[in-house]
Amino acid sequence: MGTESAAVNFSELVNKNKQTLARLQESPRLLLHRRDGEDLVLTTAARAEQDQTVVSAATRMLVAMARREPGSMELLLDILPEAFPWVRFLPEPDLHAFAVELVDTMRAADSVGNSASVAQLLIAWQHTAEVYSDPELLAALTRHHSEDYGLVPDPRNIA
Repeated sequence: MGTESAAVNFSELVNKNKQTLARLQESPRLLLHRRDGEDLVLTTAARAEQDQTVVSAATRMLVAMARREPGSMELLLDILPEAFPWVRFLPEPDLHAFAVELVDTMRAADSVGNSASVAQLLIAWQHTAEVYSDPELLAALTRHHSEDYGLVPDPRNIA
């Protein structure tokens, strides 16, 4: 978060593994650039466990706060625009739905130790906010379409 990751080409790990791994002493993470695939992040198991512990603790605190009293949800709704400025484009009912879904998804994701669903939820809601921020796009997507454009081809068969 505040600490920058060191970055090297993946081939350095393969060709100079001791020197490359020694860089983990200087940086908590090592970004490995690959030519033929997605970049990788290398860290120690202890650091990964610490990161997971911090995320889990923050998640449990947020969930407990949001569920403690009825006023707590209003507090969460008040701070969401600071954490996610794009929520300002969401209509009030959608903002509330986002808050509830975020808390529930964070809790569920923490229970299985996989935050991918939280990232997906944030991206989906941000895209929703983007639609609301553009009046032309919102009109195009919410306009009633009376025409039937026929069958949609199976995307697996499109070359």
